Formats: sequence, structure tokens, C-alpha cells
Amino acid sequence: MNDSFIRNIGIMAHIDAGKTTTTERILYYTGENHRIGEVDNGEATMDWMKQEQERGITITSAATTCYWKDYQINIIDTPGHVDFTAEVERSLRVLDGAVAVFCAVGGVEPQSETVWRQADTYSVPRIAFINKMDRLGADFYAVLDDMKKKLGANPVALNIPVGSENSFKGVIDLIKMKFLTYSAADNGLTVTENEIPEDMLSKAEEMREELINQTASFSDEITELYFDGKEIPSTLILSTLRKCTLERSLIPVLTGSSLKNIGVQQLLDAVIALLPSPLDVPPVAAVNRKNGKEALIKHSENAMLEALIFKIQVDPQAGAMCFVRVYSGVLKKGISVYNATKDKKERINRLLRMHADRPTELSEIKAGDIGVIVGFKIAQTGDTIASEQSPYLLEKISFPKPVISVAIEPKTTADMDKLRKALETLAMEDPTFTYKDDSETGQLVISGMGELHLDVLVTRITDEMKVDARVGNPQVTYRESIKEEKSDTLEFEKVLAGKENWAKLSMRVSPQERGKGNEYRLSASTRDIPAEILEAVEMGVKGALSSGIRFGYECTDILVDVTDIQYNEMTSTSFAYTNCASLLFDKLCQSASPILMEPMMNVQVSSPSEYVGDVISSITQRSGIVESMESKANGDTVNALIPLEKMFGYTTVLRSSTQGRGSFSMEFSHYAEKV
Repeated sequence: MNDSFIRNIGIMAHIDAGKTTTTERILYYTGENHRIGEVDNGEATMDWMKQEQERGITITSAATTCYWKDYQINIIDTPGHVDFTAEVERSLRVLDGAVAVFCAVGGVEPQSETVWRQADTYSVPRIAFINKMDRLGADFYAVLDDMKKKLGANPVALNIPVGSENSFKGVIDLIKMKFLTYSAADNGLTVTENEIPEDMLSKAEEMREELINQTASFSDEITELYFDGKEIPSTLILSTLRKCTLERSLIPVLTGSSLKNIGVQQLLDAVIALLPSPLDVPPVAAVNRKNGKEALIKHSENAMLEALIFKIQVDPQAGAMCFVRVYSGVLKKGISVYNATKDKKERINRLLRMHADRPTELSEIKAGDIGVIVGFKIAQTGDTIASEQSPYLLEKISFPKPVISVAIEPKTTADMDKLRKALETLAMEDPTFTYKDDSETGQLVISGMGELHLDVLVTRITDEMKVDARVGNPQVTYRESIKEEKSDTLEFEKVLAGKENWAKLSMRVSPQERGKGNEYRLSASTRDIPAEILEAVEMGVKGALSSGIRFGYECTDILVDVTDIQYNEMTSTSFAYTNCASLLFDKLCQSASPILMEPMMNVQVSSPSEYVGDVISSITQRSGIVESMESKANGDTVNALIPLEKMFGYTTVLRSSTQGRGSFSMEFSHYAEKV
């Protein structure tokens, strides 16, 4: 297939705006589904995970391919809940265009603003679909105003609704100036063009005039025809709209009701007419692995292979399924390719085209296309797959760090291996989920993006992976450090099993700059001292750093310098030096003004301007320091430094103080003295 006939699009919106229902209708009209699945009865094709069907929300980012008027459309249906924004992020990184779905009642809701900003970050061209015109309180024109005020967007209507709520009958196409109605008998497959009703004619002419005015601003040809009073060809309007969409200077807006099967075919027409093909997308950024210099990878099937793994889904039978976007070259089944991120070769066993969770086999995936690789063992989300000769790494997808942690344990010790395998699978699939053994508490700790995120993961562990587990309350892990520099010497002597163990060390400990971490130095003369003795000293110091000073928390920001090592080849043992180093470190730190350190988070709060005073107040009440502020068309962003301990429950506080329109992200900055 010619690359100009491919569209890689994402469908994004606030939770419950009707994204999945819209996708179901697209699959029905393009022939991928022979009957329509509904979210409300748990039959949606794209929501194939058991939890998605039970909760009625989209959690994973399911990929599917369909065909419309000889065009191939690769669709990724993304989640709408704030806890799953990583799924949206990784989709936007590899897509060329997006359809933003808005509810005709709710308008631009908080998560709509969040995903819109994410799309701005990746410069993704968009069209909008105002859905649910059949709902009580639906107002198409209010949503257009909302898009201008809250998103700073420049929307232009391509069709307008006829009626609303129970009286919603169809749409008026402002380019053809026809009233389109949809047959209820065949689920809207038959679209009939009618003359515009008399009572809607003046509104249609007014909105058509608005469409012409907005496109004329970007086309001298339309301006001339307009002033000469000549007919403006539909092809000229569409080509200008396409140019404006790609440049992101206009947002074409369509409307309808996916549930009532109205307006979805026109949305499909707009996707192929207005959103970019892989040929329209600028070259993608890459970095030379050898010299670190930036480069651009141009779209070409004849160039060296460059592809990005943007999602991993673990199938119980097939194993790891790596969703991949090919930027240049061709991926072929059965060959070995180079994982440039891991510096390892891996073999492609199978290539698949996904239809939600149902695959079809492929022999190759060409530049500009999206597919699935089966057979990789070490690949992770964000890895670059390339030709071995290619020196380039594609820009990595950046994911926010997990912000909430809870302890988890199996109900029986027999389930521990099963639990660890489940956690390993989830961590491979979801880059914002991590797990580790907390040596300080002896617990297994899992971390994620929010309470719903962890709740969904825990439910997957217990229901889907059949592991009985208990979950604790959220917790913060502290660190320990020192405020003064101290030096001393210690001699260690112990007889064990009739053998003498002797060691003598001199050491200096001093505080490091906050955030620098620990550092081990060996400035002592090492002449005639065996390597295993030097390793034993370092092991003793590192063991002491991890076991803490007063409270058993790991140490941070301490420089340890071993300044002298005394050695006796008759009595010196590795055991003696490990213990000597550990005891000396402990003795020095106890006298160097030890302090307790708490994790500080870089917090970024986005909010409409009218609530920014309340946002700053909520930050200062949490012992936070406002570091900077940024004003944008769609609101203000406040950057602050806040102790992690004070951030529990902040989501609820922020939502109530911004009427649900505020959102925040945070990542670890450094450890600071707890006051």
C-alpha cells in the first residue's frame, strides 16, 4: 500500500466522552465488526480486558487496523482516566494525528485539557468530534466556545447538528450544504443527502460563512473567489483545511452521536481527508550512539531500519507482544534485528497486525506502519529496533515516575513466586508501574501513578493472574545523612574457630551536596594489599551505607574516604576488613550530627487561571515552595517543591479547589532534611 494511504491516529478524550463507542462504530462501518459492541453491556471490541468490561473504562491502549475507501487506518484507543496518562503519552509519541472526542454535555473536561496539552507537546495535528448530541443538555455551540476558552484552540465547524437531545435528527454538511440523515434500520449504514430544512437554513449559511472566513485567512485563492462572488470548490476548501490541520492553525470540528450511529462516516471521511499520512510527518528525532549528536530520521522504505517499541503486552500463549512503529526501512518476519538500546540482537518469530485483541499474520511491516513483533525476549517499552549498521537511537519516550507506593504480600508463602512473576509481567507491560524489595521494612513494595492505577493492577494480580495477595497502606521511605565531617581509625580483632581475624582502617566521612548521592573513595596506599581485601573494605562500607545510622533507613549524600589500610599477611582476613569498615563507618556517622532525610518531589500543577491563588495556597499549606509559574492560553502551570509525605490525598484537595479542572504530575527531585 502507498504510504499516502496510511493514517496512524489516536482517539483521545476525557473519561466517558464516548471514545470507545466511537471506535466501535468506526470498526462496524469499515467492516471489521459485523455487529456493534457496546461499552455498557461489556461487548466493546477495544475494551477486551476483563476489568475494562467490568468497569466500563479503557485501561490499556488497544491497537487495531481498519480500511475506509482504500485507506488503511491504524487506530489506538487510549484511556481517559488521569491515572493512565502514560498510555496516552506513548500513543501520541508514535501517532501522526488524533481525533479528540468531546461530550456535547460536559464539553472540555479536565482530562480533555490534559491530553490536549500532551498532544501539543508532541505537535500532533487534531480534528475534533463533538459526541453525544442525543444526550439531555447537549449544546454543540457551547462546546465550540469551551474549546476556545479552555484549550486556546481555533475550532472550525465542518458540520452542525439538526436538533439536539431527543430531537437530534442528523447533521448539516457545511461544505456540501446538504442535510444528512442516517437510517435506523441498518445502524446508520445508509446516509441520505437531503435539502437543508427551512428553519435551519439561516444558521447553516451563517456557519458556512464562518467556515469560509476562517479558511480564507490561510488561502488567497479562497479570498479572491469569495470577493468575486464565485463558487468556492469543495476540493479547495478541503485542501486548505488539510494544510491548516497539519500546521495546527485550525481544528476542524464534526458532530454526531456514536451511540445513535449518526455522524461517524463523516468523521472517517475527515480522518482520511485532513489528518496526515506518514509522508506528511516531519523527520523523527534521533541521537547518534557514538558521539551523542542529534540527527533526523527521514521516512523511507529504502533506508536503514529504525523502529520504536511503544507498548508491550504479555500474552499467556504468545509471550511478549511488542507494538512497534516503523519510521524507516522494513521489518521482515524470521530475521534477526538489532535492539540498539540494549546493544543485543533479537529474532522476529512472527509479525502481526492487531484487530483489538485478534491478530492477523504479516510477512513484513514497512516504514510508516504500525504492527506487533512476537519473539523478543529482552525488549522494553521505548527501545529502538534498528539495522546493526545504524548508529542511531530514536528519542526515548519519557514516562512520569510513580508517585504512590503500597506494600503487597501473598496470603501464603507458596504464592510468592507466582506473585513475583505477575509483578514482572505487569512491569514489562506498564512503564509507570515498578516493584522492589524494601530492605528497610522487608516488604515487597509496588508503585504506580495513583490509587485507581494500583487498584486496577492489584485486581489484575488477584483476578486475572489468580494470586491471593494482601495490600497495605501508602508509605514513604526516608533516608539518613550527616551534617559534619569526621575522621578516625579503628582496629578490629576477633578469634573465630581458633583463627585470628585482624584489620586496621582509617576513614573520613563528610556530607555531600544534597541530591549528589553517596560516593566511595580509596585514597589509601594499596601497595602489597590483595584485591580481595580491597573488595572486602568496599563491601563493608556499602553494606553500612544501605543499613543506615540511627533508624535503619538507607544513607544518602555521604562521601566515604578510606585513607589508610594496615595489612598483616598472617592474620588479616576479608571477614575482618568487612566488619572493621562497617563498624568504623557507624562510629564516625554517629558523631557527625546524623539527620533524617525525606523525599522532595518536583510537582507541576496545571489549573485554569481563576483558581491559581487556591493552588498556591494548597502548596504552601503542604510545606511546599513555589519555584516558578507559567501562563498559557488554557491556564497556568505552577512548579513547586513539596515533601512526598504531604502529597497523600492531594488529588482530592486539588480537584475540589479547582472544580475538577486542575491536574498535577510529580517526580522525585532529591532528599532534604526532615523538619
